[in-house]
This record gives sequence, C-alpha cells and structure tokens, in this order.
Amino acid sequence: MSVLLVLLCCFCLDSGSATDTITSLQPIKDSDYIISNGSAFKLGFFIPVSSTNRYLGIWYNKKSVLPAQWVANREKPLKDSFGVLTISEDGNLVILDGQKEIIWSSNVTNSIANSSAQLLDSGNLVLRESNRDNREKVQFTSWKSPSDQSTGSFSSDSSPFWRSGPWNSRSFIGIPEMYSVYYDGFSLLEDQDGTYYFSCSYVTNSSIHYVLTIEGDVVARYWDYEKDDWGIFWNAVKSECDVYGMYGAFGSCNSQSSPICSCLPGFEPKNTEEWNRGNWTSGSVKMDGFLKLKTMKAPDFADSSLAQEDYCKQQCLENCSCIAYAYDSGTGCMSWTRSLIDTQKLPSGGVDLYIRVAYSEVDKVGDVKKVVTISVIIGAIFISICTFLLWSWMTDQKGEAQQNFSSDDLAQVKVQEIPLFNVEKLAKATNNFHLSNKLGQGGFGPVYRGALSDGQEVAVKRLSKASGQGLQEFMNEVVVISKLQHRNLVWLLGCYVEGEENMLLYEYMLNKILDAFLFAPHKEKLLDWRKRFNIIEGIGRGLLYLHQDSRLRIIHRDLKASNILLDKKLNPKISDFGMAKIFRSNEGQTNTNRVVGTYGYMSPEYAMEGRFSDKSDVFSFGMLLLEIISGRRNSSFYHDESMSLLGYAWKLWNAGNIVALIDPNISEPCFEMEILRCIHVGLLCVQESAKDRPIVSVVISMLKSEIVSLPPSKATSIY
Repeated sequence: MSVLLVLLCCFCLDSGSATDTITSLQPIKDSDYIISNGSAFKLGFFIPVSSTNRYLGIWYNKKSVLPAQWVANREKPLKDSFGVLTISEDGNLVILDGQKEIIWSSNVTNSIANSSAQLLDSGNLVLRESNRDNREKVQFTSWKSPSDQSTGSFSSDSSPFWRSGPWNSRSFIGIPEMYSVYYDGFSLLEDQDGTYYFSCSYVTNSSIHYVLTIEGDVVARYWDYEKDDWGIFWNAVKSECDVYGMYGAFGSCNSQSSPICSCLPGFEPKNTEEWNRGNWTSGSVKMDGFLKLKTMKAPDFADSSLAQEDYCKQQCLENCSCIAYAYDSGTGCMSWTRSLIDTQKLPSGGVDLYIRVAYSEVDKVGDVKKVVTISVIIGAIFISICTFLLWSWMTDQKGEAQQNFSSDDLAQVKVQEIPLFNVEKLAKATNNFHLSNKLGQGGFGPVYRGALSDGQEVAVKRLSKASGQGLQEFMNEVVVISKLQHRNLVWLLGCYVEGEENMLLYEYMLNKILDAFLFAPHKEKLLDWRKRFNIIEGIGRGLLYLHQDSRLRIIHRDLKASNILLDKKLNPKISDFGMAKIFRSNEGQTNTNRVVGTYGYMSPEYAMEGRFSDKSDVFSFGMLLLEIISGRRNSSFYHDESMSLLGYAWKLWNAGNIVALIDPNISEPCFEMEILRCIHVGLLCVQESAKDRPIVSVVISMLKSEIVSLPPSKATSIY
C-alpha cells in the first residue's frame, strides 16, 4: 500500500449552489471560474508558467500561488481561448474546444441527464444527479514538468519508487511520523473488487493537501497563517534511503551513518549495490539463530500470518526457506523467504527485524558485546589517567609547533613569493571582520569581503578555531594554490600565519559563488543557457589544467557548486583546495583512510572504499553539470524534494523523458540538442565504474562536439 492513495480522499469528485456549481445551462468559459462556497478553492481554465497551453484545473484560492491541485485535460491541452466546460446530454462533465469537439470527459457510465457538478471547500469536484454521487476510480500521477501537465514519470500504481511499509490498522509502520498526532485520523477500507481506499478525517481541513511532485515525492502542505503562505510539514522521500531498493537485495540503508549503506547481518558485499548470503546453512534448530535489528522499516514482499509473537520465531525456524521475521501487534507475524528489499534503519517506529544467521554468528555477537563492555570500562580508566598527561604535553608543545609551522612550512612555498600580511592590515580591510562584510561560511571558516589601502577588493578566508579542518588543510591550500595559475582557478594574493590565527587572501569575485547564483530565487533566471555552458566549459578547462597541464598533477576532491566562484562576467573559477591531493606523475590512483569532501559529489569508489583518482573529480564534475542544467541543488533532493539527482536523471533517461530534467529557465528549442548532449556527457561522467568514465580532456571534446558520436552511458541510479 502506498500513502500516495491518500490523495484520492483529497481530490475526488462532488455539488452545490449557483456560484459553485456547473450545469448544462451554466457552463464555464475560458475567462470564467467558480469558487467553492467557503472560498477555499477555485475552478477554471489556466495557463502554466512557460507554456501557451490551456488546462482546466482546481487550485487554492489563496494569495500565495500554488500549481493546480487537479487538472482535467492533462493529455489534451487547449491551444486557444475557446474552451468550455459543461454538462453533456448524457450527464457527463465535458470540455469542448472551439469546434465543439469533446477533448475530455468524466466518462461516468451511469450518469444521467440534468446532472450538475459542484466545487466543494474540500477541493473535490463532485458530479451528481439530485440524490446520488457519481464516483470513478482515479489513478494518481505526477505532472511531466511545471509547464507540461501531461502524465509524468510517477504514479500511485506503477513500479515502486517509494514504499510506506505495511498498514497495521492504525498507521503505515514504515513512516515514523505516522506515530505522531498529526497523522491520526487515517483509515483503510477494502471494497468487494479488492480496491483499497483511504480516508483521512483531518484532511477535511482545506488548508492541508498532498501533492505528488514531478520528482516522485509526496509532499504534505499546510497554510501558515502567520507567514500568510504555504509551508511543508511532511514529505515522503527525505534521503536516498527512502528511494525503493536503493542498495539492492540484502542491503540496509541508514541516512544517519557513514557510509549509509551496509550488508544485513549474515551477508557479505558482492559489489557496491548487492550483497550475497555468507557461509550459512539451514539445518537443525541448534545451528540457527536470529540477530535483532531495532526500529527497522520492514522489507518488501512479506508473508503475513496471524501467529502470535512467540510462535512467529518458531514458525520461521521450521521453514528452511525463511531468512527473517518481524512482528507487529496490528499486522501480525511477518516472514520473508525471498530477497530482503527496501530495508532501512528508521529514527523511530518501525519494527524489530530478526535476521536468521548461523548459530556461530549469534555467539560472535555475544562475545563482541562482552568484549565491548570490558573494553569500555578499561578504556574509561585509561583515558582518565592519560588525559591530564596529554593535556600537559600538548600545552608544552603548542608554542613550539606553531613556531615551526610558521617558519619551516612557509619556506616550502616561498617559490612563488606569496605576500605575507599582518593581522592589522586585514582587520582594517574588513572593518575588523564586521558581520556586514561576511560573504559566507565554509568548512574552513568564515570568508569576509575587504578592501586594501590601494582600493583592491579582496576576500579574506579565516581559519575558524572550531573548524573541523585545521593547519593541515590550511597548509595544503597554501602549498597547492601558490603553484597554480590559470584563468579558471581562483588566485591566491597572500596569507597570514601567526599563533592560532591563519588567513588566506584571495581575489574578490563580484558574483560570489555559483551555488548562490544558480539556486537563489530569481537569480537563476540571469543564467541563460549560453552563460551556463560557458560556466561548464570553464570548470572543465580548470579541471584539465589541474589534472594534466599544470606543473603538478592535482586531484581537487571537493568539486561542487559552492566551490565555484563567479567573476563580474560570470566566468567560473575553481576554489577551495584544502582537500586537494598532489599526485606523482606515475600514480594512477591512491587510497586514503580519511575520506573528505561532500557526499553526493563523491564517486562511489571514493565514498565506499577510499580510492580516488582523476576519475573521482570527473564524477564530481558530472554531478555539477547535472545541477547546472537542471537548476536543482543536489542536496535538495535529500532534504526538500528528497531524491538523488542522479537517480532522478537516470530514471528520466530510461523513460525517454530526459527533457524534463532541463531547467525551464533555459528550455528553448534552439538549444535543446546541445543541452541534451551535455546531459549525456554528464551521465558518462557519473558512471559507477571509474574505468568507464572519460578523462577531462575527452569530456571537453565531447562538450564542444569535437567528438560527434557519444558512447552509451552505464550510469546507475544508486546515488
């Protein structure tokens, strides 16, 4: 069952009086509309943003604009303003075009003449005769794009993209929030033909509604009377863990851990998205045991029975094919004999999932618990003894270490004669680091705008004492960037090192960071396709210089929109080299135990195994390219719309609807082929296997169409 069907109780069809009712004698023309009795909803014809097509829809009659909540003629938009909504001779609700041809009908088979249609304050449009409602089963689907209301990639009865977990007569046990009072009032009914219907008593309030977005998320909105605008109080897909089967069979996802994917107990990695059963055999009861996983989203395809909790375990043991079981008081006993799909660790709620393992594995867990308990006790005593000694030693060494850093390390980079600034000069330039001059905050620390005595504008990057980064990253940035000079790399003008104060001085970028420009409301419209392509090409040239053309071979390791600066002409410059790694000329790749960077931009081999190479940067570049084309922040899919950008792009690609990925602000027919080519290149860059990704020089040739024929992409949707 999917909570998507909740919308059926929110957008069904109903009737009324003169101002909210349609009859054969009171039709709706293109310029007309009706409003529900309590003024909550409006029905009429409308034109979506960036479109000339006309649709009949129902939308909220509020000050703040929201898309239509229901659209009639989704697949057959009107091309002119001569459309009419009326009641036909057979009693159906119909839309007629300028030639009086029917382009949409309610298609109710048992309708009668003299029917009427009323718009209610619940948002429902009800077609009825005098004493009887006419109801039809409705399939709920997303739009194709904000400007195209036709059927999109997601619906309530297609292959799963998100799953709510089983219904236990009170709630869906895979949705932690349904234990909250906000989700009381749901009920589930089954009719004689096996169709399930949800009712939701609190949704009778017209200030709450559900929407299936074009990205496949279910969003619950409410009217915020304080802000006089719409707010979001729940959405289904909060992280990539919520995407159905994201990490394959026998994998478990936990958005609060790193890495977020892991094998279930008793299974071992097969590759980055599949797991095999380890050395396990089912035989006597003595050999078999269960490991308990708390607050889990129950896997899909459960076999249910009315067995009590105690017998549920025994029932699984007696079935040699049973690999897991769980029990919920409302659902009963659930067991699994097939692959465990869509398993997730939840912050609360869920069920206790018992995974069947060899008895020796249960013993190992018990031994580990004993060892951990003893280790914690001994460790606590040891730490208490050592803390004072360590603190004393660090105090003695601090001054000497700082002195060595400021003299010896800076000597390494004196090749480029980096100017050294004093703190007084930088404080004066930034008005004593006044908050009004603060440009932003990164992992390194705050960045301030300043002006030197000669009028030159600069950006001062100040190492925060509370930063997770420190002297190593600071020194790394000084060493790396002092030896680089390229028009698509930010220029280092100087630095300050003294005691605990460490600062870098950069050229000031008038348009700040790409992140703020690309995703800020209204500003994104300033980036037309030509400007965006110039930014893509410029980042590629800067990356080519780092990988191939500079005196050093450098892997950036943290390429993302917030690390791309834009000058006054919107030319891009790669910045933030604190995580960069210098390669020797004969090195192909290397490993690290310290994975740094930003999740979502990391290549799979780096995020999961610590292996990185120039192909790691290519993966990040591909993600950045998809962001620039879609106008969608990668992280927004985890928090707001809650879906992997790559997964969304790949789903559209497979569906033959990749055009829907394009930001409407750049969607022009004359550029479409070039944009689609760039999307293809982006997908080649984010292929799961590093060997399948092109090197940067090939990427640039592809973007410039110097390589005409592009190979098929093997990109996956697991990220």
